[in-house]
Amino acid sequence: MDRQPEGASGVRFRPGDVLKMECPFTETTVTEVSPSYVSVRWPWLEVDPQAKNFGWNGQRALPKPEAREWEIFRSEPAEAALKSGDTCRVGIPPTVVYVLAVQHFDPPLVTGMLPRPATYLEVLPQGETHDPELEDQGYALDPVGGEPIRIELLFRPYAFLEPGDEVADRDGYGWRFDAAWDWHPLDEARAGAPARPGRPGAPAWPLALLSRDGEPTPEEAAAVARATAVGSHAGELERWTGLTLARPVTH
Repeated sequence: MDRQPEGASGVRFRPGDVLKMECPFTETTVTEVSPSYVSVRWPWLEVDPQAKNFGWNGQRALPKPEAREWEIFRSEPAEAALKSGDTCRVGIPPTVVYVLAVQHFDPPLVTGMLPRPATYLEVLPQGETHDPELEDQGYALDPVGGEPIRIELLFRPYAFLEPGDEVADRDGYGWRFDAAWDWHPLDEARAGAPARPGRPGAPAWPLALLSRDGEPTPEEAAAVARATAVGSHAGELERWTGLTLARPVTH
């Protein structure tokens, strides 16, 4: 089973994670100002001399309010107050986000910048619900790249399960766990048929671990049983929505 990459904090990120991100503000210089953006010299990354087709110039554009674009990095003073040649600071104020996807690159992705990212987290800010119909809604960043981003895992729904786990619920239904809001009935999934009418869309707790990369160990099975002895799927959802101020995309 594919495990999620480990960040600098030791967290193996996965979709659904609720994170608090912060990056110390660092001094830099404004290089250009347009009606919608302010460009600054990026203080943490270097130009990749072997990425001949990219031609990154060492600068990064930060949006003004007129751009109507979310950017996790901000400037102090604010972008709208800056002019070319000004000295400012850039960083990430304490910001709550949630993970939409985790992308892996092997070998690391060539972007024109160093270091080359081996992982991108695709995140959305607190208060914004993912719309599957929108392209490029998420914001991608390297969690262990050159920028000294501090990441705190605030909440992971179903933290006691691993993607691909198979469980039996209180009512005897079998389920495969792919993500917190992505559950697949085992019998229908195996038969290639739609779910039976009246069957719930998520398991009823407590849960019994049936499979984790094969037969689970007694310790793994006991941990899932303990974690679901009290609580419910609805409780996990309520805690997640309380932190994200968003609605999950269900499958």
